[in-house]
Amino acid sequence: MNRIAVLGLGKVGALAARLLHDANFEVTGYDQRDLADKFVFPTKKNDLTNIGEIRMELEKVDAVLSCLPYHLNSVVALLAHDTGKHYFDLTEDVATTKEIIELGKTARGVMAPQCGLAPGFVGIVGASLIEQLSECRSCRLRVGALPQNPTGLLGYAFNWSPEGVVNEYLKDCEVIEDGEHKWVSPMEWLETIYIDGIKLEAFTTSGGLATMCDTYLGRVANIDYKTMRYPGHMQLMNFFFHELLMRERREEAGQILVHAKPPVDDDVVYVHVAAEGIIDGKPARKEFVHAYRPLQIDGKQRTAISWTTSASVVAVIEMVRDGKLPQQGFIKQEDIELDAFLSTSTGSLYAG
Repeated sequence: MNRIAVLGLGKVGALAARLLHDANFEVTGYDQRDLADKFVFPTKKNDLTNIGEIRMELEKVDAVLSCLPYHLNSVVALLAHDTGKHYFDLTEDVATTKEIIELGKTARGVMAPQCGLAPGFVGIVGASLIEQLSECRSCRLRVGALPQNPTGLLGYAFNWSPEGVVNEYLKDCEVIEDGEHKWVSPMEWLETIYIDGIKLEAFTTSGGLATMCDTYLGRVANIDYKTMRYPGHMQLMNFFFHELLMRERREEAGQILVHAKPPVDDDVVYVHVAAEGIIDGKPARKEFVHAYRPLQIDGKQRTAISWTTSASVVAVIEMVRDGKLPQQGFIKQEDIELDAFLSTSTGSLYAG
């Protein structure tokens, strides 16, 4: 695997394509805008909703990374399956992932969705902590992508796709609770967390666990994923979506939120993963707690959310190329070894 198409050259897609180029892949970027001469790798202007156009381009490469809105990924995954190409994406959408899992059963290449930050890197970390325990009773995964210097009651900035955020806030969430696989409502189970002395709140959102509930059912009694925000955020978003009925007008909701809370350059990504259980017959707790901030990459300042998301998927692609992961079928994030991930040229960014 060397030739790879990157579909969608927004902040995350463009950086992922650059990191793939730096990792010695032959990259071609595709976008609906004309971006000629903007990047060190070739780009093409394409209608990324045109199935025929995408199929023709996939015939020319070995793999495809979709950085498109989640609702377009099913079609791209099907085309990759039918043309025998490796497939990677960043989706948090549960329904889309289930479709891709089915494609993985008959795929000639790899089908690897959910390779971003959450789902993605956070699941790799969670699995590594679980494996350090002889028995694991709980694994709690928490991620927050936030402005470093928040303003207003929401304390937020939309550095991530508004479609993705709205989807996570409104779709039901998978958990394992007391040994049972359950679906629970989003924006519930409120808790308080401190990282580096910063007070945060955490609440349920959809998609962050990827396939961990299926993998660990019967092995771990409690698993859940929550998003972290500054205090008061969840109550206001519940008011916005449910009391003002913006859940019925999702596209408009995203537009309003981005207009009110546009992206910022100085962001921070908090990762807090904790597993509890038994080691050598004694109670034990293992933690992975980090605050990731913007980095200089290729002479440009990259936001924390863009580089953590991009680096995660590129590290996984490197591992497939280098034979450190299966070459065919569906890849679960929890089957990826953390040390091997961090030892890739791109994954090493996470190691600091």
